[in-house]
Amino acid sequence: MVELDGDHLTIEQVLSVAAGRETSSLSAEATQKMLRSREVVERLAAGDQPVYGVNTGVGLLADVRVPPADLDLLQRNVVRSHAAGTGDPLARNEVRAMMLIRANVLAKGFSGIRPVVAQRLCQMLDQGVTPIVPSQGSVGASGDLAPLAHMALVLIGEGEVDLNGVRLPGARALERAGIEPLELASKEGISLVNGTQAMLAIGCLELASAETLVDSAEVICALTLDALRGTPRAFDERLHRTRPHPGQLTSAQHLLSLLERSEIRESHITCRRVQDAYSLRCAPQVHGAVRDTLAEARRVFSIELNSATDNPLVLDDEVLSGGNFHGEPLALELDYLAIALTALAGISERRIDRLVNPALNEDLPPFLAQHPGLESGLMMAQVTAAALVAENRVLATPASAGSITTSGNKEDFVSMGMTGALKLKRVVQNTRAVLAIEALAAVRALEFLRPLRTSPPLEIARERIASKWKPLQGDQPLSAGIQLIIELIAEGRLSVTDL
Repeated sequence: MVELDGDHLTIEQVLSVAAGRETSSLSAEATQKMLRSREVVERLAAGDQPVYGVNTGVGLLADVRVPPADLDLLQRNVVRSHAAGTGDPLARNEVRAMMLIRANVLAKGFSGIRPVVAQRLCQMLDQGVTPIVPSQGSVGASGDLAPLAHMALVLIGEGEVDLNGVRLPGARALERAGIEPLELASKEGISLVNGTQAMLAIGCLELASAETLVDSAEVICALTLDALRGTPRAFDERLHRTRPHPGQLTSAQHLLSLLERSEIRESHITCRRVQDAYSLRCAPQVHGAVRDTLAEARRVFSIELNSATDNPLVLDDEVLSGGNFHGEPLALELDYLAIALTALAGISERRIDRLVNPALNEDLPPFLAQHPGLESGLMMAQVTAAALVAENRVLATPASAGSITTSGNKEDFVSMGMTGALKLKRVVQNTRAVLAIEALAAVRALEFLRPLRTSPPLEIARERIASKWKPLQGDQPLSAGIQLIIELIAEGRLSVTDL
């Protein structure tokens, strides 16, 4: 059980609830905080003072006063009008992550809404009621308005739902799950749609995948280095202590330990080669920089998970309007993650080329074919990797660098963070596929060095890959093998922490 108090939600808990491994609930402390701020909103809603989103319109219409009799209708209208998304639906785990994070934000007690709103989100999570949320339509300020509105529609018995794999109207899904639709009260509609939870949900999920990718990249790089009879001397800790970036030190240590006790290394330890190519020798510097980027994104995402991103906020018995919904902190990190993973895929593709290109190595047959000429071997696998890297380069163009004015120029600078999140998903997928191709090529190359064996941990990795994809006996289609290794990487089975 993940108990939400607005202050202690972790990325790991988000991943667990998103995957359906844990349930969620509102803490008693959070309930009391929400009740206290709700009293302030109810008092102000009954008064004459204009309060944004409580008794006024929203966006450019913030100066339009709403009559007391229409305050509840205003909140329903906010949800309905903002549900303007389009495109393919977000994945089920992405929507579940978004719901959990939103409930936690409300649990902080600064939104001025009733505890029942957050409790309903937890009920929906526990009963498998997952709103259908179109992926496109958010500019990342005032947060992820459209995605969150599609989530909120289901709370009021509208919209569409994935109920444990069955697509249903929202009202019918709630009825089957035994959940009462909400009648929104003052401020509750706007509190449900203001915030960064869609981009943050995707960011948390893709960050976890990226952390697995960099751990896997070091195992796969080590396989390649041994297959190319490279030297691990460039990974000496003394060298890396002279430039002590944390990620670089970690990557160098991983590569050094992975290659320890390799028979292949012992077979050429007296060779005359002084230095390997950058894609091998500089792996700690490149992989390490990726690690440091991931670490910074984890820091930012962890803060955002437990931040009040609503507007306005109830603070010290008054309501303050501000801009905590703005997605810029996340947008920059999402773009930076895409850039970092593009580098990780790029250096992997260069290692693939070294494995298959006869101009770049002397010990292996061209394209790792058994009978070069008659067979093409892994020639096209490297072409696929090159295509994926090229696509990543386009996707790595920052979304946060551009803004389009919205809401009648009231919202005149937006983050485009959701665009960054959606691009990052694709970059993660492409990078995983490039690493899978390198893994296939490295294992194929190691077959040509038999009976020599690589190190004990790398032999485990090699066997796991070989169990999914048997060594080539003549040319054969490669797509199925690539997909199997993609899945192996996604499961963490080639991660340095799993060997």
